[in-house]
Amino acid sequence: MQFLGKLKIKSHKKITKFLNEEHVGRIATIDKNGFPQIIPMNFVFTNNSIYMHSHVIGEKLTNMKHNTKVGFEVDRELEYLPSYFEDEYDASFADTLYISVVIKGNSHIIDTKNEKAFALNSLMSKYQPEGRYQTIKQNMRILDAVKIIKIDPIVITGKYKIGQHLSIPERYKLAQKILNKNSSTVATTLKIMGFETIDNKIKMINDPIW
Repeated sequence: MQFLGKLKIKSHKKITKFLNEEHVGRIATIDKNGFPQIIPMNFVFTNNSIYMHSHVIGEKLTNMKHNTKVGFEVDRELEYLPSYFEDEYDASFADTLYISVVIKGNSHIIDTKNEKAFALNSLMSKYQPEGRYQTIKQNMRILDAVKIIKIDPIVITGKYKIGQHLSIPERYKLAQKILNKNSSTVATTLKIMGFETIDNKIKMINDPIW
């Protein structure tokens, strides 16, 4: 239980930042037979709500009409840790550094044009920060061609595993192994872990707490 507590993201600010950085989330609805349906979606987290745009017809929309309770999940794999980091003969040591957020809440299909325009403009601002698009206004016909899904969270939980459960010497050892492995994500992973690299040597610059 103590170990799991160390993996919990306690900062709502960190959760918000993570959600604003990620591009794909997964919404889970319940179909008429009681089975969950999970679909990857683009999304924006603003005003403490999740907004997504959708085609006007779809199974998830039908599901929401019968059951407004939904789940929403976003995750990022930071680094796969091969088993040989610990033992070349025991595959059970394989692990992953990651960040994830899970939301349970109530869904709404937004009908008001002002909120639909707000949601679409928020999505455009997130996915196209360089601009070069026309701001969507309440009188535009495009609003009739899409559905806007809103999730009002009831519970937001986050977990992260970046080595914070290890002692400082153990974290240094892990960071060095990740550096030596030299994956495509090594620089980002080490930064999130609180390290920087200079001349292929690592140095802890902060002890990140989420």
